[in-house]
Amino acid sequence: MRINVSQLLKAPIGSVRDYEVNEMVDIAEGSRLVQGKVRLIHTNRGILARGKLHTEVEVTCSRCLSLFHCPLTLDIEEEYFPTADVVSGASLPLPDESGYFIIDEQHILDLTEAIRQYALLAIPMKPLCREDCTGLCPICGHDFNQGPCDCLPQQIDPCWSELHKLT
Repeated sequence: MRINVSQLLKAPIGSVRDYEVNEMVDIAEGSRLVQGKVRLIHTNRGILARGKLHTEVEVTCSRCLSLFHCPLTLDIEEEYFPTADVVSGASLPLPDESGYFIIDEQHILDLTEAIRQYALLAIPMKPLCREDCTGLCPICGHDFNQGPCDCLPQQIDPCWSELHKLT
C-alpha cells in the first residue's frame, strides 16, 4: 500500500488525509486481503499513520492441528519520517531511534511493512479453531471434535489416584 504524501507534507502541521485500504499484503507465507481505514496526519517530524485494519491468516489449531482462518484486527499507529525535503529535495536527517519507517525520496509512504509486522504480532500464540476445541486423543490421534475414539481409558498411576478424584 503505497501513498504519495507530497501534498500532505506541504500542508500545515496537523493536516489530515483519510484513505481506504483494500489491498493484498504478503503476511505469513501468503498474500492476504487487508481492508480498513487509515488516517495520515502531518506532524512536526513527518507523517503519523493511524488505522484500524482487518485481515485473516491461515493457522494451525494448537489443540486439534486443523487449519483454519483466524481473523485479525490491526490497530496501526506508526510515524513515518521523510528522507528528502518536499520543496528543495535536500536530504533530511533521520531519527536516532531504531525501527522507524521512512517516506522515500519520491515522497511515497509505504504501509506494507508496518501492516505485515502488525499482523504477525496479532497472530495468537496458541490459536484455537474454536473456544471449545477438544483436541486429539493422546493414544490414537483421533480428533475429539469429530466424536469419541475407540481407545480404552488410560490406566491411572496409583500415585496420582487422589488427584484424579478432584476432576
